[in-house]
Amino acid sequence: MEANRILPDLQSALICEDVRQERGGNFILIGILSSLRVPKVPISALKLFFFSRWTAGFGVFKESIHLVAPDQTTVVRKSQIKFTLRDPSQNWTNVTMFTQVTFKLEGVYYVEIMVDDVMKLRFPLPVTISKPKDSDPAEPPDGPESENEQPGSKE
Repeated sequence: MEANRILPDLQSALICEDVRQERGGNFILIGILSSLRVPKVPISALKLFFFSRWTAGFGVFKESIHLVAPDQTTVVRKSQIKFTLRDPSQNWTNVTMFTQVTFKLEGVYYVEIMVDDVMKLRFPLPVTISKPKDSDPAEPPDGPESENEQPGSKE
């Protein structure tokens, strides 16, 4: 019996600041993000890239990506894209770009990645407010006070 459809596995999924592709087809991911530190909210991210790779499937599928607000109900942004795997030994890479994403609140946002409405992965994207350090020129920077106190130095 020949299979006419096999739901694929999500091999990887990452959020980054940019994605480029070499002439040979390999991808370069720039600025892989695990959280966002921002000076204030609300704030907009110019671009966020979602890199996902699917494998071990057969058929035509619909990938959905949802960025969910800290209330875990509000979908801040979503995308859908169709892709085809003609052989279970192949893989398929989707790169989705969200532009001008507004983060209205500090907190933990969630990225949900689905194929044909089946949740394959859900992971947190914390957005935290980063307080700027007071830069007092009279105060020395953190660190050893003299060369003799550096770790690994021999007298």
